[in-house]
Amino acid sequence: MGTDHTPPTDASSTLATWITALVVSGAVAGFLVWWVYFKTTAATDAGWVALLPAANATFNTIAALSMIGAFLAIRQRRIEWHKRLMLTAVGFSALFLVSYLLYHHYHGDTPFGGEGWIRPVYFAILISHIVLSVAMLPMILTTLTFSLRGQFVRHKSIARWTLPIWLYVSVTGVVIFFVLRSAGAG
Repeated sequence: MGTDHTPPTDASSTLATWITALVVSGAVAGFLVWWVYFKTTAATDAGWVALLPAANATFNTIAALSMIGAFLAIRQRRIEWHKRLMLTAVGFSALFLVSYLLYHHYHGDTPFGGEGWIRPVYFAILISHIVLSVAMLPMILTTLTFSLRGQFVRHKSIARWTLPIWLYVSVTGVVIFFVLRSAGAG
């Protein structure tokens, strides 16, 4: 029981994992900035587009609940449940990303119309959400890679940081949805 479960690897393998995750994440982040802020939106009058923000909030909620369940499972040493729940979180986060891209393809950016005290609160949440969502992608990819390679010591060391950031981004995504709805913006 006292074994490490981390196959022998060298520092270059770990560095390669991080570099790959950073390059992929940078490409994804650059693509998302272009997609959301610079690409011309496609014209449609399809009613399902208006449902996508609620779907996004649902996907984020399921991902967050899966992460919480996975955390509780690993604390109880229920490895298989932890694995299943984390893969569920990855899957619903991926569904969120696809839905988010579709929404911005057809709708474009959603301006915030709220006024008063909620405006600076909203933008503080939004900015932290965006910055941390960019930071979390290489962390998720690296954490997942270490796990899939059976490098559980490395997995655990990065997962301690990945989980709270990913959870924050998922939860604030839902908060942003409800604040936008209450301000009448979408």
